[in-house]
Amino acid sequence: MKININWKKTFLVMFDVVLAVYLVMAVTSWNAPSREGDVCTKVVIDIADGNVNGFLNSAEVKRLLEERHLYPLSVRMQDVNPRRIEQALKGMPFVKTAQCYATDDNHVCITITQRTPIVRVKSITGEDYYIDDNGGVMPNSQYTSDMIIVTGSVTRPYACRYVYLLAQELMSDDLWRNQIEQINILPDKTVELVPRVGDHVVNIGGLPTASTDDRLREAISAFVKKQMHRLELFYREGLKYAGWTKYDYISLEYANQIVCRKREQHN
Repeated sequence: MKININWKKTFLVMFDVVLAVYLVMAVTSWNAPSREGDVCTKVVIDIADGNVNGFLNSAEVKRLLEERHLYPLSVRMQDVNPRRIEQALKGMPFVKTAQCYATDDNHVCITITQRTPIVRVKSITGEDYYIDDNGGVMPNSQYTSDMIIVTGSVTRPYACRYVYLLAQELMSDDLWRNQIEQINILPDKTVELVPRVGDHVVNIGGLPTASTDDRLREAISAFVKKQMHRLELFYREGLKYAGWTKYDYISLEYANQIVCRKREQHN
């Protein structure tokens, strides 16, 4: 069956549709107020978990943006560059993520999340820095939150690759997160733990090694779980009778025994 198409009628219909769309857009554009001269009247800085992590505050963010001539207050909105602001903030050592956007009422909103430290390293060489929850190094600051301190013969590569995983494993357990206050690395990379309760030091031996990051994580996780389970049993079954003050050194280095050193008695 042959279908006849009235091309002239079809063209007129399409022309009418295009013309109607154009007129709607033109009227909208004519009636919309011009924002060419609008300036930023307010900068809203939101720092997530600011009361918890405490590395950053609004004043520091403002100072950084002012130094780079990016602080948007009183700047024409068309000259505000949210992407450049985000990039500048992401370059700060304590910033994990940064988002910036402008609103219709001429405000510029900045939202920041902070990196989360899990241990503070104070090595025998005098270095003082934090390791975050991704194994990254954070510089020392006025941050005073209560966290595990790592001391002794620890280099940055060892802290980021090994101590980071050890600390993560300890922090994942409620008992050890509250009980362990210090990790000390001996020259042979043997690990000592200093608990909050009980005036003694616990030697858990050297951390395992592995060829890949995934295997290392699994190996250290299994090792720490095993050693800390042994320590927990000793706390419950051994120190329950001997008392928390009898020993000053507890070694878990050997697989089938726990070696303890008695505290010296002073008259």
